[in-house]
Amino acid sequence: MNDEVGLDIIRHDAAHIMAQAVKELFPTIQVAIGPTIQDGFYYDFATDRAFTTDDLTVIEARMQEIIKNDYKFIREIWNREQAIDFFNNIGEKYKVEIIASIPLEEDITVYKQGNFVDLCRGPHSPSTGKVKAFKLIKVAGAYWRGDSKRPMLQRIYGTAWKNKDELKNYLKHLEEAEKRDHRKIAKEMDLFHIQEEAVGQVFWHEKGYILYNILESYIRKKLKDNGYSEVKTPLLVNKELWEKSGHWDKFRENMFILDNSNIAIKPMNCPCHVQIFNSHTRSYRDLPIRMAEFGTCYRNESSGSLHGLMRVRGFTQDDAHIFCTEEQIITETLNFCDLLKQVYSELGFDQVSVKFSDRPNVRAGRDEIWDKAEKALLEAVKAAGLDYKLNPGEGAFYGPKLEFVLKDAIGRNWQCGTLQVDFILPERLGAMYISKDGQKHNVVMLHRAILGAFERFIGILIEHYAGKFPLWLAPTQLVILTITNEVDQYALELNNFLKKHDVRVKADLTNEKINYKIRLHSLCKIPILWIIGKNERENRTVSVRYLGSTKQESLPFEKAAELLFNQGVKFAN
Repeated sequence: MNDEVGLDIIRHDAAHIMAQAVKELFPTIQVAIGPTIQDGFYYDFATDRAFTTDDLTVIEARMQEIIKNDYKFIREIWNREQAIDFFNNIGEKYKVEIIASIPLEEDITVYKQGNFVDLCRGPHSPSTGKVKAFKLIKVAGAYWRGDSKRPMLQRIYGTAWKNKDELKNYLKHLEEAEKRDHRKIAKEMDLFHIQEEAVGQVFWHEKGYILYNILESYIRKKLKDNGYSEVKTPLLVNKELWEKSGHWDKFRENMFILDNSNIAIKPMNCPCHVQIFNSHTRSYRDLPIRMAEFGTCYRNESSGSLHGLMRVRGFTQDDAHIFCTEEQIITETLNFCDLLKQVYSELGFDQVSVKFSDRPNVRAGRDEIWDKAEKALLEAVKAAGLDYKLNPGEGAFYGPKLEFVLKDAIGRNWQCGTLQVDFILPERLGAMYISKDGQKHNVVMLHRAILGAFERFIGILIEHYAGKFPLWLAPTQLVILTITNEVDQYALELNNFLKKHDVRVKADLTNEKINYKIRLHSLCKIPILWIIGKNERENRTVSVRYLGSTKQESLPFEKAAELLFNQGVKFAN
């Protein structure tokens, strides 16, 4: 058994131990579902009371007793009627509903530990005593089955590890992650906010939108330099196109559809890009066509899944589609991978892993088409020399995909970039080109993104840098602080000079004490402060202070400006 599988079993054990503890402490509560997740587990409970931090302490203590008692995990197979009767008799209606959703040909398995019985496929370790290190983390609300029309349940999150040292390290990691929470930092830096009147959508403040535009301009230049043409497509599209593409059947529940109409707000850009491709007769000589759009999309994500910038309903992607021949798939994949790695490195991410996601259970197209698409993508991956991990069944409904996963400054993984090989959508939408033989052939469509959603990627950047952006990315690069109002004119002279050289600079001429100003702008993560008083004005110098340092260096204004420009106020390709 490998470490990953063993750790997953430990966490599965801990979830059942927690469910037993909660049921013993609060007998009227109903137990819903409790899977393992990355770094831990959770369990959902139906209850009229809201769990508190004090409750978690009590639950942890009871869990320790269950672990100490070292109850055996006993697996049993029950017939369907027996299982339904049992869980009905103890008032566990959610378990009965789960049983109803299990295919008739599958066994109904339960696990017992002590007096507690739970519906479960397993596996588990031999006994509860195998759990050595765990911690309950937080409580949240969650709709049953993720459906906002269903009851709201109480979800308790926990984590479990092989030993106490691993648990201690993880809890330290959580503390660091909390300090880097992009919502907290965004408030300090005045970047954006989200409110109930526009659920899952972002109100970008001036500084946040400066950061957004810097990132967009950076990507736009990369695309232009790599042979992409930029387009713009409609936000509202008739359902007829979504039916042709297959999204109406496979993705409709995530789409916003206008009342009393057949019009939907687009959840993705690909069908619209095919319309631009189809607007002209295309020859093999025209291919590849690399079509990019900073496309705004809307998806009806459940309210419980929304999380700051990381999960929103309205977002903009650095989306692009490459229309090519089958023979061009490998070359285009190689080019894309090179561009993606360059972008990630320049944005501060040097550790990138790859997942290969093959056909999902719910998909469009014939198996032979999927065979061809998966074979083509695997050949491209091998040609690119990419190490990858298989991610079974997680492809898009129209094709297999590569998922590019970044590792941030504190070791967290973020799936951002994607590349998908699609033979199906061009066929459904009639995207064809005239080949050398004079015949029409379906074009191949490569769906690709590097950042993914701008909103989410900016959230990742904020947390990766803890708000302390490289100079070229910082919304405000420099603030000039005055010690006395007598030097305001000198401060404005410096401010105007730097603005003419495209420095994002501000002058703080307020009457506050200088130590207060320094603290204020340090909290706002301003990379460089220039501090000036009477002495600096008379000598035409500035005192330079960098974020995170308590030292100041007095330099002639011209020298300080030269150093600033050399540090790179703009990204230099």
